[in-house]
Amino acid sequence: MATPNFLFGLAKKCFTVGLINLTVSDRYVSLIAIRGSSMSPTFNPHEKKSAAFFMDDYALVEKFCLEKYKFSSGDVVVFRSPSNHKQKNVKRITALPGDWVNISSSHDVVMIPEGHCWVEGDNPACSMDSRSFGPIPLGLVCGRVTHVLWPPHRVGKVDRKVTAERFSF
Repeated sequence: MATPNFLFGLAKKCFTVGLINLTVSDRYVSLIAIRGSSMSPTFNPHEKKSAAFFMDDYALVEKFCLEKYKFSSGDVVVFRSPSNHKQKNVKRITALPGDWVNISSSHDVVMIPEGHCWVEGDNPACSMDSRSFGPIPLGLVCGRVTHVLWPPHRVGKVDRKVTAERFSF
């Protein structure tokens, strides 16, 4: 049987590692599973209806951008859904405060208010995004997706893409 000192030492080490992990994932970087086809082909380009757990894309989310909301058009971000704060979504920023956006479905032009951004999925046919719920507050953004870490054949940096035809000048 293990001695009490050994068990106490093991518990201290586990607690310390857990606390460090929680701090790092909350303030600096974390890992997120990306499911669905709304961001295809950037994520899950070959999604199948019966895709298993290991078929999801896993990506690195950096959180340094949250310090002063340093975002650019074309960044892929993780944000909390405006209608369900327990749900996180992954979309691409297409417009920032002060930008004008053409809404193709209604032929309207919208100016993005201060403290908000316009997000859209790379696969518009399958994406619930700002075209459905409008500009999202920057306070709902949880971080920027920088790299795909899984599956191994897709490991690499996430490219920024800017769609100029969506803007009105």
